[in-house]
Amino acid sequence: MIVDPISLMVALIVVSTPLLLAAIGELVVEKSGVLNLGVEGMMIIGAVTGYIAAVETGSVTLAFVAGMIGGLLLSSIFAVLTQLLLSNQVATGLALTLFGLGLSALLGVGYGGTPMPPVRDIFPQVMQDIPVIGPILFGHSAMIYLAVLLVAAVWYVLTHTRAGLVLRAVGESHEAAHALGYKVIRIRMLAILFGGACAGLSGAFLSVARVQNWIDGMTAGAGWIALALVVFASWKPWRLLIGAYLFGGIAALQLRLQAAEIGVPVALLDASPYLITILVLAVISSDKSRLAMNAPAALGKVFHASS
Repeated sequence: MIVDPISLMVALIVVSTPLLLAAIGELVVEKSGVLNLGVEGMMIIGAVTGYIAAVETGSVTLAFVAGMIGGLLLSSIFAVLTQLLLSNQVATGLALTLFGLGLSALLGVGYGGTPMPPVRDIFPQVMQDIPVIGPILFGHSAMIYLAVLLVAAVWYVLTHTRAGLVLRAVGESHEAAHALGYKVIRIRMLAILFGGACAGLSGAFLSVARVQNWIDGMTAGAGWIALALVVFASWKPWRLLIGAYLFGGIAALQLRLQAAEIGVPVALLDASPYLITILVLAVISSDKSRLAMNAPAALGKVFHASS
């Protein structure tokens, strides 16, 4: 057998978690009517700040907190520029990504390969040793389970709470929400900060838990895949979970196929997750009526308060 299905499932869950964390944050941002293309930049800042914190403090918990703060601070720049200064969201998001990539390279100088504390699994070894389901369900760190709980929490808030209703109302028609007395700019800024914290946590998980090292540019387009996942999921949290596992499974599989040295060019295997992302988006975008029906109506539109 070329690929062990159990190890593939374990790898799938680990590889999917950074995508899931970044994408669920961006889903909330887009539900508020804001398009933030700076996910990649926030992820890489979270990766470097999280890794530096892990090395300097010896605490994995503080590393994840530092990653969240790094992503949150970068997203606050986007929030101020787009919501208060009314800059173009697309251009600002792209600039944020470039800024994050450059700043992370500067901050990470000298940290590559530095020893850091291990990330421990939360379940005892006896549970992990259960045949088949043990390593798949119980052989992970706490952050992997928290990512799934975060999806459930976002789904519940968006569909069963007044706060979620208000957020969706702002994303559908900011003029109507403003007329009803809701603080559109404040709501959108809070959503942007939440998305930034999730992207930063995603980056910290990537460097501290998955790779356990700092490598310049290590996100390697994961932020763009997270953006595509939101569209793939039609802005629905549970579909996002399925999409993240699907794309994570593709990435995990291509790594194992490379290790098995099958007769496929390595460059093609490396490109496969991105090629499939493009293919999926092309198929989804072909049905413009369905896409428009699911997308927030005010997505990407600038809000000008009349009073």
